[in-house]
Amino acid sequence: MTCMYFHRSHWRLRNAVLSLLAALFCCAGNAHAELKLAQLFSDHMVMQRDIPVPVWGWADPGEEITVAIDGQSKTAKANEAGKWMVRLDPMKVGEPRSMKVSGKSNSLEVNDILLGEVWVCGGQSNMEWTVGNSKDGAKESADANNPQIRFFQAGNGPSPTQLMEKMDPKEYSATGNGAEIYCMWKPCTPESTKTFSAVAYYFARSLHQDLKVPIGLISNSVGATPIETWMSRDILSSDPELKLVLEYWGKLDAHAETPEGKEQLQKVYATFDEREAAARKTGKHIWREGGYRHPLKRNEHATAMFNARVYPLLPYAIRGVIWYQGEANTSVAQEYRKMFPALIQDWRNQWGQGDIPFLFVQLAGWGGTPPASPVDNTWAELREAQALALKMKNTAMAVTIDIGDPANMHAPNKQDVGARLALAARARVYGEDIIFSGPVFKDFKVEGDKIRISFDSVGGGLLAREGPLRSFAVAGEDRKFVWATAEIQGDTVVVFSEQVKQPVAVRYGWHNNPECNLANAELLPASPFRTDTWPGITDNKGYKSRLSKPIAIEAPKVR
Repeated sequence: MTCMYFHRSHWRLRNAVLSLLAALFCCAGNAHAELKLAQLFSDHMVMQRDIPVPVWGWADPGEEITVAIDGQSKTAKANEAGKWMVRLDPMKVGEPRSMKVSGKSNSLEVNDILLGEVWVCGGQSNMEWTVGNSKDGAKESADANNPQIRFFQAGNGPSPTQLMEKMDPKEYSATGNGAEIYCMWKPCTPESTKTFSAVAYYFARSLHQDLKVPIGLISNSVGATPIETWMSRDILSSDPELKLVLEYWGKLDAHAETPEGKEQLQKVYATFDEREAAARKTGKHIWREGGYRHPLKRNEHATAMFNARVYPLLPYAIRGVIWYQGEANTSVAQEYRKMFPALIQDWRNQWGQGDIPFLFVQLAGWGGTPPASPVDNTWAELREAQALALKMKNTAMAVTIDIGDPANMHAPNKQDVGARLALAARARVYGEDIIFSGPVFKDFKVEGDKIRISFDSVGGGLLAREGPLRSFAVAGEDRKFVWATAEIQGDTVVVFSEQVKQPVAVRYGWHNNPECNLANAELLPASPFRTDTWPGITDNKGYKSRLSKPIAIEAPKVR
């Protein structure tokens, strides 16, 4: 085991030394740095229309760089680190452009540039899930042939401590999705679409049908990642509660260098090697197929994905963000109430474009059938935490509680997910007067032995899909919920049960995989909700709880 540990450590140290020597060599003597562009600036790219567009890259310190496109020319000098940036004047949608970037030693040309709408698509595995693996994936991929939609798949392995200005597609190709699709723009074709984010593609397809302008998608999602790995050190250090995240990971990193930590790490490696060997006999990798992540990946490390996958994109001009994440934080849903709005604010601060639109997906149903009696539930609490983020400006939520899969966390119906996000974008970002949301809990009133619930976003009226209303529960002062009868009366729902003569609270869809069928006339589902504010099962859990226990490195259980 000791040999295994030092072998890996030696390999990482060797690569770090070689990288440092290479950097020093490049800066020494009369060596010249070749003019380079950030990887986002490549053939077939989409630039955001109607706003200033930053363009950046690297050259010799002090070198003057000129960027010319669409009749305008901008000049900048590389700073002491060799980085330069210009800001192009806003441009309109039109024919494909070319951009020429010139320095003292060489010049570059980027061709087939479109002006349109650019969206960053972030989150974990349900955002990462590909078109080829979605419902009717083979047909959807074969029919995908729209050069007005362009894809950019971000790539980089995790970077727990250092900000990375450049992306390394080779490092991240270990996911098995194919390095050739990373870090370059690709027009929508059957081949490129098959391996791209399904939610993102179906969002773009629906949006393009309505707007009739080019759509650029930057996919930036990694399976099984908790929200804190996508947050910057800046935001985590800005608040006493969020600082606990940095404190925990700092202690864990330090512990990994102690004799006890090294011994624990060796055991984790041994466990991984055993599981990986067994998995390979079936043609799988356990960290992908079974949910087990090799410790060296450390995708869950605080700031690791922000440093590696978000920072290299900044400050590329975008319209907004679509986000599908939360499954990795269900056990700490109360903590998510703080973290999710902080992430939204963090990304807005980092992009420097004001309150950019942030559209997100509320977790779909998954994990069995409702229990015989209503119980507290971590997934329900996470969905509530997501909904609370709607208090922030320029946000919208796509409810997917009705299109989950009880046996599959990665429900194959990604078409409706993308379409509902596009509805939200059309209404909240592009100003269309349309109904984009299902009913949202507004208020409640106790009326004798019944409770009347009122809603926003009733659209053309409330309705029950496929039979009487289901998944409503009611409780009295004893806080013991029972399944209830629910009836639509105008734009309200009346809830009651013979078992609760003096009701005080109602819950709807409060389960991993509830049978939810309340919708509006536009057939958009109501979001799960509760009228009470009683303590939940994720209260007092999270990083404060982690820090109260001895720091240890343990192998995560296979899901």
